Amino acid sequence: MTHDLIIYMFVTIMVMMGIAMHRVGSASNNTNSTRPRKERRLTYVINDADHTKHCAGINCLAVSKASATDGCDYLFTGSRDGTLKRWTLAEDAASCSATLESHVDWVNDAVLAGDNTLVSCSSDTTLKTWNCFSDGTCTRTLRQHSDYVTCLAAAEKNSNIVASGGLGGEVFIWDIEATATPLSKPSDAMEEDCSNGVNGFGNSLPITSLRTISSSNSISVHTSQSHGYVPVAAKGHKESVYALAMNDSGTLLVSGGTEKVVRVWDPRTGSKTMKLRGHTDNIRALLLDSTGRFCLSGSSDSMIRLWDLGQQRCVHSYAVHTDSVWALASTPTFNHVYSGGRDLSLYLTDLATRESLLLCTGEHPILQLALHDDNIWAATTDSSVHRWPAEGRNPQQVFQRGGSFLAGNLSFSRARVSLEGSTLVPVYKEPTFTIPGTPGIVQHEILNNRRHVLTKDTAGSVKLWEITRGIVVEDYGKVSFEEKKEQLFEMVSIPAWFTVDTRLGSLSIHLDTPQCFSAEMYSADLQIAGKPEDDKVNLARETLKGLLVHWLAKRRHKVGSQASANGDVLSGKDITTRSFTHSRIEVDVNAENDSMVYPPFEFSTISPPSIITEGSQGGPWRKKITDLDGTEDDKDFPYWCLDCVLNNRLPPRENTKCSFYLHPCEGTAVQVLSQGKLSAPRILRIHKVVNYVVEKMVFDKPSDGVNSDGKFPGLAGGPLQHSAVGDSFQSGLKPWQKNKPSIEILCNNQVLSSEMSLATVRAYVWKKPEDLVLNYRVIQGK
Repeated sequence: MTHDLIIYMFVTIMVMMGIAMHRVGSASNNTNSTRPRKERRLTYVINDADHTKHCAGINCLAVSKASATDGCDYLFTGSRDGTLKRWTLAEDAASCSATLESHVDWVNDAVLAGDNTLVSCSSDTTLKTWNCFSDGTCTRTLRQHSDYVTCLAAAEKNSNIVASGGLGGEVFIWDIEATATPLSKPSDAMEEDCSNGVNGFGNSLPITSLRTISSSNSISVHTSQSHGYVPVAAKGHKESVYALAMNDSGTLLVSGGTEKVVRVWDPRTGSKTMKLRGHTDNIRALLLDSTGRFCLSGSSDSMIRLWDLGQQRCVHSYAVHTDSVWALASTPTFNHVYSGGRDLSLYLTDLATRESLLLCTGEHPILQLALHDDNIWAATTDSSVHRWPAEGRNPQQVFQRGGSFLAGNLSFSRARVSLEGSTLVPVYKEPTFTIPGTPGIVQHEILNNRRHVLTKDTAGSVKLWEITRGIVVEDYGKVSFEEKKEQLFEMVSIPAWFTVDTRLGSLSIHLDTPQCFSAEMYSADLQIAGKPEDDKVNLARETLKGLLVHWLAKRRHKVGSQASANGDVLSGKDITTRSFTHSRIEVDVNAENDSMVYPPFEFSTISPPSIITEGSQGGPWRKKITDLDGTEDDKDFPYWCLDCVLNNRLPPRENTKCSFYLHPCEGTAVQVLSQGKLSAPRILRIHKVVNYVVEKMVFDKPSDGVNSDGKFPGLAGGPLQHSAVGDSFQSGLKPWQKNKPSIEILCNNQVLSSEMSLATVRAYVWKKPEDLVLNYRVIQGK
């Protein structure tokens, strides 16, 4: 039986089963592929100057004690800004020694697995492994979850075992060493699976993708359905999982979430061993002692519970907090627990005597805690991390200071104490050390010029950003956001070519095709020296050139080196690695086919933006523009980005023209120049319309200026082209100009400024869905 016949039979069977199939061309047949696809988005994230600091809340912490190699302690922090940072710790100092950047959404948890591996999880549905002591290199990306991955747990004495849980109700147990096993699936078959969406973003099928970023930062993706590693699945949760914990040997796993029960598993098989009930709200934090005998749980019901897994019951309840408990950390002996949560407070509780003490109260909810000798690090919804005294080696010393209380059994008891005014006095007023972050952006407004964005951060500072350069052009300080927005208002109309969100605490600029190519400006308005002032500049195209200039330079160097080694001579188009098969591709004839980046589109190399996009294989990824090494191709970038930057081609665009009528003002004796509807670029300025009217009045007979199709005769390119209209008025005075009439253009009886564009007139003066109507008249006495 031939290979083609097998394929035919397989496809026929699948169609009969009602499964939609897309025929995908193999690597040798790309030019014949007509598979429809949703175009991928390109996002770039711009930050303020200090990229060594987090700019959003800290979700997780992990402490690495000094090793024999360097003698340094390290703190790892994972943030809602999508990055992790490694801090080298000293007595009262911490320096950022690496930024770990690859996740494209919030980093929700991180655990150390062995001596050199850090494992992180994210709302981007992935887990990533990192070499703790590298310069920030991601070694693997693990894809199995169908929704946000919220929590991790590691076995301290079995460094290969890590468990993950998420909002999809899934719990997976990973053998980190096994995930690194080389995969043998042929590349053509791998591409077939990925292209058909078998491993698409957010897919819940049991497939693992290993996306490796090597030490040279080159990207390779491995996907396998039968030959690759598949983690153990602990099946039983019907709702979201928020907390996990594992004993030291990796033989016991506990999980909790919105089902309000603690589930106990054998992580070696994924089988359930018991289910513990008692909490009345979501379980948000879990701890196991080293042996796996005792378990601590913290819940949104404000309670902490101690469970004896041997007896399968709750042996103690601690009413310490007045709101949700989100973080727990225990002493090595499991005799004392530190707890924090939504009530902004950090407590220390003796599990045996039930004695509790308020250590400190901050300004932000506590999300995670990490003991470090006699101190404890607290991660909060703020971008800074605080270190507080904890006496972790001998916590009884803290109780000797007095001020403790006896934790009750019922949650309302602590709430009643708080309401009655018996406010506890914290032991510590200030942290002993703080790793500062930068304020995150919480409010933004895209200005009408579509190049500036006004923002307000958590500190109340209002700033003006230029998104085509990725910098702050003005810091207004703590002023009224609304008043500043009104002050900066401009009566201009430019299409919305990008969207913005501030989920990561910074500005994420999203570009989607073909909408992003809809905005153009004259080079004169952008103050581009050496370029004709009437040249149109496509804002998205020039922004993409600025973002990919480092990638393009390295790519050309690599391609050139390879060609030289082979004795080949390559043209510019040979740099492209993909045959673009879309039938309608528009070439921007007004743009130069080069890689020159104009000043209004030059991005900083000191604090460069990061690119986020979804690869066709292996899911989304993130990397600084200066770290792109030229090996990334159409499997990593959206094809339309490469087609724009490499081939100077833009997709078909809508709404680039504006239809209008041009009539003399009522009651005036001026000649009628046109009878039909006219069309011109949206950005055409009114002074060009004036020039056209003057030219027609001087040279043409009345009513003879327009053909039946509404186009101006004698002008290259058809309808009223900005590059042609008024060309006679640019190169010096003509003899007839000395006697040319002075013309005003009006709309709705309002005289229009000569610098207004047709789009601006339509948006702010005409304000009707019908075609624009302009009137002209001769100015008397001029």
